[in-house]
Amino acid sequence: MLQILGAAHGAGRLDPDEIDERQNAVLRAKFVDELPEQIDDLPEGAALAAELSRQAAAASGTGTGGTARSGPAPAGRDLAPAWKGPGGEILPAHQGTGPERTRVDIMSGSEVHVEPGTPRVLSYALMGGSEIYLGDVLAPGVQVVVETYAMWAGNEIYVPPGVKIVDETINIMAGNEIGRHARGDGSNGVLVLRGFSLMAGNEVKLDPDWRPGPAQLGR
Repeated sequence: MLQILGAAHGAGRLDPDEIDERQNAVLRAKFVDELPEQIDDLPEGAALAAELSRQAAAASGTGTGGTARSGPAPAGRDLAPAWKGPGGEILPAHQGTGPERTRVDIMSGSEVHVEPGTPRVLSYALMGGSEIYLGDVLAPGVQVVVETYAMWAGNEIYVPPGVKIVDETINIMAGNEIGRHARGDGSNGVLVLRGFSLMAGNEVKLDPDWRPGPAQLGR
């Protein structure tokens, strides 16, 4: 559903406030029948909205024409990830124990998908930069450090919803640009930015193609 909303936003059908409101509604949803209204007026979401309505009607036992409220989505078909602890608390974030990733980009860049368990990504960029995707590594209770040293360049960093971003970088005639929709409450992990930039900086964006994995869904 987040991909559908992202596509509609990219096509100009949703302004920043509308997509923010709808994404938050999707993430807060506890029942299947809360979801269709977020996408049923969008061409990109018409088919999925119809299917969700059918599932809600089947779960409530009313058939396609029923109006009773459905229960929670059946196990294995959760649509709103359970990112917080059992009491609704935000889990403390810790770095993984896997190997670090290092990138060197000189007048170039590439697409980098960071693996689960990676504690830190170290990036050196000169007139270049990579697209760094953190959707596979970030999850509830996970902290990832992206440390960059950049001149006249920078990386594009893509995060899933719910990620808290802590900027500890030092910048001269530059700085990081953190998208409003990329700023989360920490319920899906923490991204710490460190390093130094000269006439450069990173862009942190919400990943429109991200899908919840086992770590986010608690399975």
